[in-house]
Amino acid sequence: MGEIDERGVREVVDDTAAATGFSGVVRLDRGGVTEVDAAFGLADRRHGIPMTTATRLGTASGTKALTAVTVMSLVTEGLLSLATPVRDVLGDDLPLVDDRVTVEHLLTHRSGIGDYVDEEVFTDVTDHVLAEPVHTLTTAEDYLTVLDGRPQAFAPGAQCVYNNGAFVVLAIVAGRVAGRTYEQLVTERVLEPAGMARSGFLRSDELPADAAIGYLWDDRPRTNLLHLPVVGSGDGGLYTTTGDVAAFWRALDSGTLLPSEVLADMMVARGTEPSGQRYGLGLGLGLQDGVVSLVGSDAGVSFRSVLDRNRDLAWTVISNTSEGAWPLSRALIAHLAD
Repeated sequence: MGEIDERGVREVVDDTAAATGFSGVVRLDRGGVTEVDAAFGLADRRHGIPMTTATRLGTASGTKALTAVTVMSLVTEGLLSLATPVRDVLGDDLPLVDDRVTVEHLLTHRSGIGDYVDEEVFTDVTDHVLAEPVHTLTTAEDYLTVLDGRPQAFAPGAQCVYNNGAFVVLAIVAGRVAGRTYEQLVTERVLEPAGMARSGFLRSDELPADAAIGYLWDDRPRTNLLHLPVVGSGDGGLYTTTGDVAAFWRALDSGTLLPSEVLADMMVARGTEPSGQRYGLGLGLGLQDGVVSLVGSDAGVSFRSVLDRNRDLAWTVISNTSEGAWPLSRALIAHLAD
């Protein structure tokens, strides 16, 4: 039998960060008390600017949860339904998307639409995955050019395969039915009511001084500027702080963002990948009911955040390197399982 780890959670964080050279931020809240709120490493290596707990970092696919909440708010208001065929909103755009694909299919990774970032093809997070110039992708509608021409991979509902493009399509659909841009919808329906004042879709080519630059590797200075869209969309790219992520979880859990029965429905597993990863309506689910697990991985970004409603626990790890968040996330998972 292994020895019992008697260290406190802050000791686990500090020891793991020191051992791995972690660059990023960590926060853990339990029972209404913030037990860890820490920052390590540099937000800007060239100028030696240290990371702080107020530093804004990219979230990669962590953004998908905000897209899901935004879409479900439109469903709650009757502007959309889970059964809405997206063809009804897309019109003649993206003609290769199967006419049977619904909002629910997109939310649950069961749409089968051709993905513009196929993670089975691009296996290295540092690959250049976009054929379009990254500076041209500034709004959800701009992504029509990278989504178009990609054939359906399988019939809607036949499989569950993680799909980035599905959440860009959701962003386009949401904006069109609400008569607002996707970015405006997220701000009005998630960021503002949740009190996420330091979150938003920043341009990567003009980051403010309080935002971290993303680096491909721990030991080399190359940034992610040419690897990602200059402005994020429905599938990723929001900049945030761990304090704002904690505020998001509180607002979601308390019914501030959506009625409690809607959140409960979102947390019912509706699709399972071959790996065993389960998905509700736009939310990655843990192995136990009542647990939401969000993961974001991009060039220069690694993000993991967990809400465990069973234990009144939420924690977030964000790194401004491609792989930096994973060792610390694993250490927290192991420690919290004791």
